[in-house]
Amino acid sequence: MTVARILAEKGTTVATVAPHRTIDEAIHLLAEKRIGAVVVSDDERKVIGILSERDVMRALAEAGAAAFDAPVSRYMTSKVTTCTRSTTIEEVMEVMTEGRFRHLPVVEDGQLAGVVSIGDVVKRRIATVEAEHQAMRDYITMA
Repeated sequence: MTVARILAEKGTTVATVAPHRTIDEAIHLLAEKRIGAVVVSDDERKVIGILSERDVMRALAEAGAAAFDAPVSRYMTSKVTTCTRSTTIEEVMEVMTEGRFRHLPVVEDGQLAGVVSIGDVVKRRIATVEAEHQAMRDYITMA
């Protein structure tokens, strides 16, 4: 299974925030969308960074309440690992495990095309394992 299949099932809508927006605005977006990270992008949908709940916690630990008024660009992760639609689920799991992050923006032709979360990967992986398990039971029953 590839990222393309996940995006076909879940959609390509991605919550984004401009780098000049405040941490406070980003927190409200995270809460409103019930998500753990927001992609920081420009008008051309180029990935500039990503702001996760962990980044927000680091900002608060570093600057206290003053962090709320700081621009997202100050605390975002600017070195973003991305994938493409042709990336396999196994590759995504490996990258997320090694990088210790839970969100992977999907980029095609330099533009944001979606995002894959660890939840998306686990959900599809469990479905695959259950389907294999059912196929094995069916095979044993018919034998």
